Amino acid sequence: MAYENVFAPIRIRGIDFKNRIELAPPSPNLAATDCTVTTEFVNHFRVYAHGGATILHVGNSQVDASEARDEERQLDLGTDACILPLSRFSEMAIGFGAHASMEINHIGMESRIAKTGKPAYSASPVVSFTEANAAAREGRPPVHAIEMTHEKIAETVKKFADAALRCKKSGMDISMVHGGHANLIPQFTSALYNHRTDEYGGSLENRARFSIEVLDAVRKAVGPDFVIEFRISADEIHPDGMHFKEVLQYIEMIQDKVDILHVSAGMHSDFKYFRNWWQNYTMPREYNVHFAADVKKAFPNLLVATVGSIMSIEAADRIIGEGQADFVAMCRPLMADPEMPRKYATGHQDDHRPCLRCQSCTGKGVGARVMMCAVNPALGNETEFPLGKVGKAETKKRVGVVGGGPAGIQAMLTLIERGHDVTLYEKTGELGGNVIGAALPPFKIDMKDYLAYLRRQAAKAPARILLNTEATAEMLKAENYDAVIIAVGADPIVPKLPGIDLPHVHWAPDAEAGKFPLGKKIIVAGAGAVGVEAAIHLHDEGHEVEIIEMADNTGNLRKGCGSATTDILRMLDERCMEIKLRHKLVEVKEKSIVVETPDGVKEMECDNLLLALGMRPRWAVSDELRHVAPETEVHLVGDAFKVATILEANSAAFKAAAYI
Repeated sequence: MAYENVFAPIRIRGIDFKNRIELAPPSPNLAATDCTVTTEFVNHFRVYAHGGATILHVGNSQVDASEARDEERQLDLGTDACILPLSRFSEMAIGFGAHASMEINHIGMESRIAKTGKPAYSASPVVSFTEANAAAREGRPPVHAIEMTHEKIAETVKKFADAALRCKKSGMDISMVHGGHANLIPQFTSALYNHRTDEYGGSLENRARFSIEVLDAVRKAVGPDFVIEFRISADEIHPDGMHFKEVLQYIEMIQDKVDILHVSAGMHSDFKYFRNWWQNYTMPREYNVHFAADVKKAFPNLLVATVGSIMSIEAADRIIGEGQADFVAMCRPLMADPEMPRKYATGHQDDHRPCLRCQSCTGKGVGARVMMCAVNPALGNETEFPLGKVGKAETKKRVGVVGGGPAGIQAMLTLIERGHDVTLYEKTGELGGNVIGAALPPFKIDMKDYLAYLRRQAAKAPARILLNTEATAEMLKAENYDAVIIAVGADPIVPKLPGIDLPHVHWAPDAEAGKFPLGKKIIVAGAGAVGVEAAIHLHDEGHEVEIIEMADNTGNLRKGCGSATTDILRMLDERCMEIKLRHKLVEVKEKSIVVETPDGVKEMECDNLLLALGMRPRWAVSDELRHVAPETEVHLVGDAFKVATILEANSAAFKAAAYI
């Protein structure tokens, strides 16, 4: 059997788990306004059950949402009203031989007053990072969390136990108690937040008391035939937080009270430490596996789950085979491809759609839009497209797709799934569009995998793909297509400045790709993601690189890099590179550029000027092509419609193609 380690079944407390793959707990914001399970919620998780994961954890499910809440539409386990709706989730999972599970949580000091109308509770009267920021934005004093009294502690312990029992009553046989990431339990366990002087504070034994009481109460409530998974941060990373050596002592105290220890790291109470449990694309893969491996060495009889940028079933199989963990949990990689376990089990691993670790899923989700995925446009649309699939079209049509970037390829694949006859036109000799440039920096390993995936799927597709073919209106009209999708992308912005057409001026990704000879000294104009990533790449290849940016801040970089911005800035610092803000390009000369700065006009020497000033849709091309079929059957998608992200491009292409 291929991947025999990850697909090995295991029984815990008489409960059968068909493999070792867990869906690490997402919080998709699909609960009802009363914080109970909805049809959309069940449909969303059905794709993971069908895809082959054995445990489906649901993130951040509160033991009492009336006093602890930080999301728009998260689940509340605080009353019996949750049981019947939860049973729909449980029964769905059982139908696929999987296990529904709640991540039972109380967020403590991170509860938002705007959500509950009440101050937060915690081990001590601390001010959370979130509250401090909110107070600063609103121009008010921060509100300290209320220190829990003994009576409140006992009440909260019971709430955890009651929440677990409600899960069991709904048909579940496993739940994850959240004891990590600076939620309420670690707010007691960690001296960073626990400043108490009673029997719940001080020594580790005292600080662990609350979590031990919670675990004991949960076990008493659910009985022996229920699996308790307990999530911890192996290291909070914060200099004053709880570190691994102390965590090992803590595990010694609780090991007999948990069935699976779920080993993560970091905390969400401070953005500086998000990266340790929510890794971005600049970071190594399998980021926290070493912690799980060390826990497993120290406690060989304890079942251990690991999590954090484990990107494939192949990696999961190796981790388990090497004895580093017993279970592997993945969230974003399964969002990108819920069918990943099934694909590997059936020998279709080459069809695995890779995660970009771009953070679009949560960046677009919390409080604003449902959870989405840059590379999986069906995510969040499971009610409209059951199991993330489009149905066969009633009538087979001939459809032209213009453009071989991510939007064009996604449109082509979706049209084929619908059963249509598809021709794709790409004016260059290779597929990938702007993903080609985005994948050039060596640290963009996830983007490289995505580019390879797009090309593999295109190569397998039963479509006519015409490379080195620039589609014209006459060409498309001659084909008499029933529908056309225009995904012609965008062009780099080239400002109208003296000397801008000199031969040593190039678009930054073209220079990265080696399309032109480069001198020693390079200036990159534009400090968005394209410019800064190119600057780092070219610096590492031995060039002297300077970056200029017209704006007075790094907002353009943050727009493109998201949560990776801090790491990108750190990479610049490590290379002694800086972004020269408020430097406006006004002229290009043979061996220099002229810029306007707050200190006046100055000249900067360079051998090459690389432009990264943004993109502009190819509207002229789109306008020429948009009348080649009945107007209602022509669709502009991706950058051809509006310059945006891979998420917007794929989403628009998918939805346009899904109804042709």
